[in-house]
Amino acid sequence: MESKVAVVTGASSGIGEATARVLAAEGYKVVMGARRLDRLNAIAVEIGADAYYLDVTDTNSVADFAAKIDEVGVLVNNAGGALGMEPVAEANDSNWLWMFNANVMGSLYMTRALLPKLEATGRGSVVFVTSVAARQAYPGGAGYVAAKHAQRAVARTLRLELLGKPVRVIDIAPGMVETDFSLVRFEGDLTRASKVYEGLVPLSAGDVADAIRWAVTRPDHVNIDEIVLMPRDQGSARDVYRNGRVERRS
Repeated sequence: MESKVAVVTGASSGIGEATARVLAAEGYKVVMGARRLDRLNAIAVEIGADAYYLDVTDTNSVADFAAKIDEVGVLVNNAGGALGMEPVAEANDSNWLWMFNANVMGSLYMTRALLPKLEATGRGSVVFVTSVAARQAYPGGAGYVAAKHAQRAVARTLRLELLGKPVRVIDIAPGMVETDFSLVRFEGDLTRASKVYEGLVPLSAGDVADAIRWAVTRPDHVNIDEIVLMPRDQGSARDVYRNGRVERRS
């Protein structure tokens, strides 16, 4: 029996918020999770969703969240992010630990908690929102690159482990998306964050959400293994077309 319940983590802003909105418009009953409960509740009222506090890095929080959900057909592991851009030789240990906990362990905790309910519907989908950084390295991005490579490895392994079971595993890998991603990465430095997107046209959160919507609404026998999407002005994790010229991160 297909379930029209979709769980979206990190749903208080950016890609998570946009995904919650497009899935609600698609007819799903959306269950939103994030730490910023005031923001989450406001969005939930707008789209007719349920909203609960969720810290994906905390197993107790994940267990409490999962206990509130009777059934689920789609899980979107969106929560995550980056902190800092120090080179490996100057790596900030706490930043690395946060990135691995948020991107890798958070996806693990959520998937493990909800997988039995996804399987019970007979048509479940698990979406991992990874990144171009899960495929390509760039200077200054080692911690995030390492975490996203690990998250992608979890998704690819799960895909093999679930062969023969009624659960699809989907990897959505965006490039440059104008959200609060860079603001978080640069610890609230708005000037530095805004420069990331200056002189080019980045993806919007809605662009990524639309890719997620498309992937989870394919016929049951179709597994969209991965979608890599970047703005036209981005050629790789390192190469962009900015202010009329090609620029490479060095």
